[in-house]
Amino acid sequence: MKVAQTAGPDNRHSSRSNTPGAEPAVSKGPAGFLSPLRQRYNRLIMKFCGICVLMSLSASLFAADIALVEEIISKVNGDIVTRSEVDRGRKLIEADLRQKGVAGPELEKQLTERSKNVLSERIDQLLLVQKGKEMSINVEPEVSKYIAQLQLESKIADQEKFQAYVREQSGQPFEDFRSDIRNGILTRRVINQEVSGHINVPKADVKKYYEEHKGEFIRQEQVFLREILVSTENKDAKGIAAAEVKAKALSARGKKGEKFGEMARDNSDAASGKQMGELGAFKRGELDKKIEDVVFKGERGFVTDPIRIGPGFLILKIEERFKEGQAPFEEVENEVMEKLYMPRMQPAVREYLTKLRLDAFLEIKPGYVDSEAAPGKVTTWTDPALLKPETTTKEEVANRKRKKRVLGLIPIPGTSKK
Repeated sequence: MKVAQTAGPDNRHSSRSNTPGAEPAVSKGPAGFLSPLRQRYNRLIMKFCGICVLMSLSASLFAADIALVEEIISKVNGDIVTRSEVDRGRKLIEADLRQKGVAGPELEKQLTERSKNVLSERIDQLLLVQKGKEMSINVEPEVSKYIAQLQLESKIADQEKFQAYVREQSGQPFEDFRSDIRNGILTRRVINQEVSGHINVPKADVKKYYEEHKGEFIRQEQVFLREILVSTENKDAKGIAAAEVKAKALSARGKKGEKFGEMARDNSDAASGKQMGELGAFKRGELDKKIEDVVFKGERGFVTDPIRIGPGFLILKIEERFKEGQAPFEEVENEVMEKLYMPRMQPAVREYLTKLRLDAFLEIKPGYVDSEAAPGKVTTWTDPALLKPETTTKEEVANRKRKKRVLGLIPIPGTSKK
């Protein structure tokens, strides 16, 4: 789900094909603007912590599915999982697969395989949110910042209209949408504090891997870029002159060291502005000649003067520069760290979630399976409707009263008179 869907001018300065309004190409090289470790780490975290996004997406796509009576299929401490939540999760997976062009027997195969984890992922999310609350983690500033950024991108200043826009786009009441965002951030914080912060990969191990696998780090020459586009589309001569002035000012700020990504987010007219101006990696021959001649002469951190292109004035920053040949260790250290870190991270997260399961009150209704169940954990379903009430007879009640009277005659030690 994208709450904000503002479109910008096309990015026509690359020889890669870009469709109007589409996001710019993202790097498929060994590193992007985020370190490879951070990119893969974020994807892993989202696997375990992004289930709230799944739920908000499913609400958006299937808001019309209204069950008059919710069937509870799992109890997780003080929270519950309903059948409709699992059903919506399954429908969302199916929609995602169809969007990717999967059909026929392969669709059914992948849908069956992926659907096995819907309940376990929902349990994961509830356990992490509960843990975050137990730890008194406050994420409200981050939630407010995220919502404010969405409102900025939507270009809707009026608060009531913005909330109505969110309801329309997400299929949820605004507060439910905000709660989903809060849960996503909260679960990520729990994983950061409880798991990732305790994983250590010694630098000696990183260096050893590099020395033994140097062939993996032979580079082609390429640059990693961010952009800011100041559009001149549909502007007269006066508007074009104003755009040029703005572009020159932004270039000057970038050269002085101001955070280029934030400048792109707040000022760029390109669709990439929502991704902090990230464009990805480019090799020689993939850019317009006049742009290539500029950026391949610069080093890491270089910010260009405004470059006049079809839709406006373009400013580029070289986030990273790889020279052709064997990459030095310092250049690929994060990439090597990723290769060693991620195999440690994933089982550590699962181990932590297993511990949360073992410590939790957890019941699962017959017919449903937690695919990540903790070994030895009893999750037998207890149906209150089937519990037999405690019964007693009049004789038993009378007998209890007689015992109480007899006990009342027994003196308390130390209180009897001689």
